[in-house]
Amino acid sequence: MIQLSRLNGEAFILNALLIEQIQSLPDTTITLLNGKKLVVKNPEKEIVQLITAYYQTIGLQKIQMEAGEKSE
Repeated sequence: MIQLSRLNGEAFILNALLIEQIQSLPDTTITLLNGKKLVVKNPEKEIVQLITAYYQTIGLQKIQMEAGEKSE
């Protein structure tokens, strides 16, 4: 889970596993797997860092790296 801010400054928590894509249009827009779009204050680069840290915390990044090594 990552903490983000809506455009009005209100903080909310988002399950990072539900994110399909992030765009800067110029506002940062997050598209979820279900098609819902969220516009947030956080810059795209910060969100990517938060997602990476979350993946490391739950061990998902290591699993992906190991799977990549096995498939090569």
